[in-house]
Amino acid sequence: HLSFTRAGEELSLTQSAVSRQIQQLEESVGAPLFERHHRALALTEAGRILRRAVDDSMERLRDAAARVRAGSGQRQLTVPCTPGFASFWLIPRLTRFTATHPDVEVRISATLDLVDLERGNVDVAVRFVPSADGRGPLLFEEEVQPMCAPQLLRDPARPLATPADLGRHTLLTIEMHDGSLTVDWEPWLQLMGLSSVEMAHTLRFTRYGEAVAAAVAGQGVVIGRLPLLSDLVRTKKLVAPFRSPAASRRGYFVTLAPRGEHNPSAVAFADWLRAEAERAAPRGVSRRVPEPARKDD
Repeated sequence: HLSFTRAGEELSLTQSAVSRQIQQLEESVGAPLFERHHRALALTEAGRILRRAVDDSMERLRDAAARVRAGSGQRQLTVPCTPGFASFWLIPRLTRFTATHPDVEVRISATLDLVDLERGNVDVAVRFVPSADGRGPLLFEEEVQPMCAPQLLRDPARPLATPADLGRHTLLTIEMHDGSLTVDWEPWLQLMGLSSVEMAHTLRFTRYGEAVAAAVAGQGVVIGRLPLLSDLVRTKKLVAPFRSPAASRRGYFVTLAPRGEHNPSAVAFADWLRAEAERAAPRGVSRRVPEPARKDD
């Protein structure tokens, strides 16, 4: 949670008790696990290493529990994917799969880490990677463009008619490990022939979903990732003031893990994902960003 208070609430402990336990853990491993800022926590490199190990251990425990429960006749399917894909695209559609496969228990593992498909507790993975590195069928490529709440677009004091008007607004962005604020904006900036984006204020978040929620609440402008946010655009909770989507050269690929290749439920889920992606495919064609490709590609 990156919050001792929220962790304490989940564990039914006080904030100070959690803090003491973390201090004991740091003394035990011999390294600080958190960077302590004013009203905020961030994982150190040691903390990230330990978190990955804990996540892996928890995955193995859940998988073992699923195997123990297998005698009940219910089949379980483990699907790792990014938090954004899970929240904005997969979960709103998932009832269509469960309605036709009521005996399959789907477990979504939302993570930004690339999960090792060989380790045995994954069936189907949806990976968000550079298009050139994708394995398995492509669900869709990503497009990006600035988005905001409709009320911002109607604000006469701060119009959003041209990219230069962004300078009057608040940037909603994700805190990156390398300190960069606008890496997700780069394809769109290149398409528009801009070297950077400068805005009046900045709000930083740890997850994309939080930045999108702030945009829906009218707190600023976020880089919209399509088709993840298509439903928010369709329902007019978000609008694209410049209507100039840029292909980011990254895409979502569905990959069957080795154990999933022999699992009829996993094969059915992968087929369903592809059918849903086809059904939701945008009709328009975006303009591609000119070479060179993004640094992180």
